[in-house]
Amino acid sequence: MILNLRVDHKLADIQSMEIISKDIDELFEKLQEKYSIVEYIEISTCNRKEYFIHNKHIPEDEELLSHENKSIVIDYGQSAVMHLLRMTSGLESMIVGEDQILGQVKDAKHKAVKDRHCGKILDAIFTKAIHVGQVVRNKTNINKGSVSIGSAAIDLAEKYIGDLENKSVLVIGAGKMGKLVAKALAEKDLNAIFVANRTYYVAVDLAKDLGGEAILFNDLEKYLATADLVISATSAPHPIITKERLLKSPRDYESLMLIDIANPRDISEDVLELGVKSFNIDNLREIAEINTNLRKKEFAEAENIINDEFILLKESFKIMKVDELLGNLRASMEYIRERETQKAIGKLSDVDGSDKILDNLTNSIVNKIFYDVSKKVKKAAKDENEDILAACEYIFN
Repeated sequence: MILNLRVDHKLADIQSMEIISKDIDELFEKLQEKYSIVEYIEISTCNRKEYFIHNKHIPEDEELLSHENKSIVIDYGQSAVMHLLRMTSGLESMIVGEDQILGQVKDAKHKAVKDRHCGKILDAIFTKAIHVGQVVRNKTNINKGSVSIGSAAIDLAEKYIGDLENKSVLVIGAGKMGKLVAKALAEKDLNAIFVANRTYYVAVDLAKDLGGEAILFNDLEKYLATADLVISATSAPHPIITKERLLKSPRDYESLMLIDIANPRDISEDVLELGVKSFNIDNLREIAEINTNLRKKEFAEAENIINDEFILLKESFKIMKVDELLGNLRASMEYIRERETQKAIGKLSDVDGSDKILDNLTNSIVNKIFYDVSKKVKKAAKDENEDILAACEYIFN
């Protein structure tokens, strides 16, 4: 069975998501302990936490999956797979059409392969999902234009503080999200842009690309005192900017805008007591809705591609299901062929080259017989003819 456990931006705000993500981790750990789950892929981003699990023994009526938290979504089988295909296509993102989710899914699969908990089934499903995401972006305009959490953050900033021309901007975090912000900022005529990161040389590389300046993380207070806009996107497990830290940077706080696109959050709620404008991922929903409305005409075409690819995936699984049967059948035939060939060679040992002639002959016979058998068994699998498949398993043991 394929099982998907998730929480995302559709049902939970950023504060709830931080809590529910931990609940999902605990649920997964309980399932793993009970069913010895060895095949799973975990996806964790700024606005979603998901597990995709393949396990033959978890029943749909499993008591652990009967939860009261309506923000935890549990999908089974085809619904779980369709959700993954829609997700890689950008249809499940807050910023519809964004490309980052495709890279995040690739990274999650790569990590699962590296850590040896991505089996044959999930490998096939995720390979197909990544392919679908690429096809949708190549054949539709779902991702055309400025579509990312980073660009949405800049749109939000301009909505509240106007044109960013001649403004001083501080970007905290030079990872993937920080780079998205930087890419969006690169198009603006800024007065100054500063980049801070725990690892200084990473900040240096990003600042160089922007024509900005890298600063030491320990110097944050100095630059918080002069920035017009601060966008924070680190992977820190605790807040980076707090009321206490801002008080170390005396200034007109009402002229400061903070945007937090991290999960867990980088900016604590107590900064609002100073009169600053502080926003987080939840505040991007309005920008996201505008973006979604602009791309609605692409949805139908994307959905058609997803449905067609899903049909192909189901057919490939039908064939995969009988591959083991055919492999065993072929091995059985090969064993019989080799045994009978050796008997015949023993009787014809006085004829030069007889062993090679017989080996080629018997090999050819098995290939021809097996070709027809394989072709018909695969057709039965595609047609979902379980009676024929069951008969094959019984006859050929």
